Amino acid sequence: MQKNIQYDGKNIAYQRSGSGPALVLLHGFLESKAIWDEFSSELQKDFTVLAIDLPGHGDSDVLAATHSMHLMAETVKAVIQSENIDSVVIAGHSMGGYVALQVAAENEKMVEGVVLFHSHAGADSEQARENRLRTIEIVKQNRGSFIMQFIPDLFDQRHVGEYADKIRELQDIASRMSSEAIVAALSGMRDRTGQLDFLTRTSIPVLFIIGKQDSRMPFSQLLQQAEAPSHSEILLLDHVGHMGYIESPAKTLQALSHFTARCFGR
Repeated sequence: MQKNIQYDGKNIAYQRSGSGPALVLLHGFLESKAIWDEFSSELQKDFTVLAIDLPGHGDSDVLAATHSMHLMAETVKAVIQSENIDSVVIAGHSMGGYVALQVAAENEKMVEGVVLFHSHAGADSEQARENRLRTIEIVKQNRGSFIMQFIPDLFDQRHVGEYADKIRELQDIASRMSSEAIVAALSGMRDRTGQLDFLTRTSIPVLFIIGKQDSRMPFSQLLQQAEAPSHSEILLLDHVGHMGYIESPAKTLQALSHFTARCFGR
């Protein structure tokens, strides 16, 4: 069911389906809740699934010039509270993983587990921050060209041709975003402080889903981070880049479902 809440006078869109323990699904940069449609149709058999459009993405409004991780986490919390849900497992793809960690760090008693779906807990390096600034200028000058070039690079390049239809779908989702929304997300990622300290101290179970061919997030770096939590699980996928929900849907769906069930003691 498509639903909306008002946050600070602006619209935040989400979809609720299924029943049972609650699983929150967060998309990544330039994506929307639509990326989870196929997963949600299966997961709703066992769980209450909330797939949320983060600010400026999908059907959600732009809230500010910078969409900080805290601001996006607050919108996620507002959706969860509006549904009168007390505890969740929260899974985030890429940027959505940054938001998932922020939600968990600020609301530990509410979160039963975190899934970092091609995501990590670190802040941007100085070089990465400079790259974000350059990307912001590119988006301001030619948003459409940026979108067309950015998305194919997220896949394992040896197999990228197999995903032409999916790439076009993702480009269509991204093309509906305004330059203002894209810049707000880039600015928020640039300014984030990271959650490495949280990973080190938390007792919340964390599942890392990692692609060996992920050019955005090298698996050696993520394996290091996976050593930090007291309860850490890893799904390491070969022939997979940054888009495991497309490149390896059966394995990632199964891992997400089983992890969520374990977090709720089922």
